[in-house]
Amino acid sequence: MKVWSRLVALVIPFAMLIFLCGFTANPTLQPGAPVIVTASPSYQPLAALRGEERFPLGAHLLMVRDGVAQPLVPDFFASADASVSFDASHVTFAGRERANDPWQVWELTLSDRSVRRVTATQTDAIRPLYLPDDRIVYAQRGSLGFQLEAASIDGSAVLPLTYLNGSAIPANVLHDGRILFESTFPIGSGESPEMYLVYSDGSGVESYRCDHSEASKQGRWGGRQLATGDVVFTHGKSLAKFTSPLATEIAITAPPAQYAGDVVETAEGTWLLSVRSNVGRRYTLVTWKPGTKSLQTILAMDGIDLVQAVLVAARTKPNRHPTALHDWTTANLLALDARQSRDGVFDALPVTVRTEMKDANGTAVTLGTAPVEADGSFFVKVPGDKPIRFALLDAKGVVIREEHGWFWARRGEQRICVGCHVGPERSPENTVPKVLLRSTTPVDLSGPVQITATGGH
Repeated sequence: MKVWSRLVALVIPFAMLIFLCGFTANPTLQPGAPVIVTASPSYQPLAALRGEERFPLGAHLLMVRDGVAQPLVPDFFASADASVSFDASHVTFAGRERANDPWQVWELTLSDRSVRRVTATQTDAIRPLYLPDDRIVYAQRGSLGFQLEAASIDGSAVLPLTYLNGSAIPANVLHDGRILFESTFPIGSGESPEMYLVYSDGSGVESYRCDHSEASKQGRWGGRQLATGDVVFTHGKSLAKFTSPLATEIAITAPPAQYAGDVVETAEGTWLLSVRSNVGRRYTLVTWKPGTKSLQTILAMDGIDLVQAVLVAARTKPNRHPTALHDWTTANLLALDARQSRDGVFDALPVTVRTEMKDANGTAVTLGTAPVEADGSFFVKVPGDKPIRFALLDAKGVVIREEHGWFWARRGEQRICVGCHVGPERSPENTVPKVLLRSTTPVDLSGPVQITATGGH
């Protein structure tokens, strides 16, 4: 069906009018619940990881019900990033009320369409998602890119969650309460998109999977968790998934297309997807039943990308994550066996571990070294809420293995890792590490900081 001029004026601002020629919907294929979708003449899905604008020509949220699309917040200059509350009574979204406003987080009450502002910052706040206990997570623009923040739904009690010299964008809140987010690989310093996990207090950051060698060629992004617990995402020009029993991703045999991530699982057993045939074409909203060979278009607009679909339906609330952080300025990190690594056998045994941090200017500084025991264990105290990384040194002080990305530990966090980049699926050996038999006091590498030449690694 075609959209007449009155509906066009409601849905698309003047800057977008020249891109819109027609609207097509297939009522017979609509899911059982209404759908909210972002409509834009230009969607750049990975631009935020570079600190850039995803919708350079504007965007508007549409409510699609029985094949009929209506603007969700018609009085806003721009709107995107819809997230439906667990009881389906509210929608949080990123919006620009006026043309010169930065993106901010807002909440809409569906029963009366009233809107209230959640964040009040001078820079962009985007991609809000609901957390348990009346909280949200979103990405707040800073001097070095977007960082994750959590806050109460009224905008109070703001808590920074990520500490990167690069961007982090929330993608989904998993059933266990962890936040799935996108950054680059190596984390915060690379070029390819990759998916990571963090708890809602900012602790426990890790890669979702450590099979980076193949994934890093094309990147992974747009992850959504299904009812089974599997996480489906875009990998290059196709789809793939993580499933709990396996340490590596599984390719999904789907019809050839370019997928925009954000898979939506419907009650009818189908998936809602945004796809385009190739670069230069527009993303349309389609439905697909896994295992079949064809995509069915349910919504399309000439010259407009339709992305970020969400169902207006109640869903199970994720588990709440009770924080275990202490009231410290530092964090304790215990490695059980740094000799264990996905990167193969070491050329020499590690004797010491060097800890590095990025300062406020983004300069790498050395915090010091600590001994690595014969079983590969070490125990260190590091600054909290700072980008840090480790390098393993041999007896001559030569680097034999080092991290190329940066992670962080929250203030008051006590964390144990199995080895050096072995993957989160690896279980530790049932033995006491030798470093704890020698001392239960960590080597203090929290400062003072000595600036050293660390090279370009």
